[in-house]
Amino acid sequence: MPSDRHVPDVDLSDPEWGEISSPTWSIELNIGSEVPVESVMLHIRGSGDDVLTPVLGLAEALRCKALDCAEGGLITPGQTSGWHAFQQFRDRVMGPSQ
Repeated sequence: MPSDRHVPDVDLSDPEWGEISSPTWSIELNIGSEVPVESVMLHIRGSGDDVLTPVLGLAEALRCKALDCAEGGLITPGQTSGWHAFQQFRDRVMGPSQ
């Protein structure tokens, strides 16, 4: 279980879906009901590079790696190209985020 040190504002009141949010972004954690948990899918909405801090904190707490679905590689500190590519794609398709 992630601690407040890693992800201070995580809401795990629903054991299958967690949530982390800030004024400019939100992350839904699709945890599922399987025991043991083998993977967690993050659904990230919004904008701002600061969203990567809780992503990496969560990966550290869970002792796993974060896969960037936009680029197919791992998310590492300071690596924002996949997140930026996703936001550009989203803005082309949906219009800029609010």
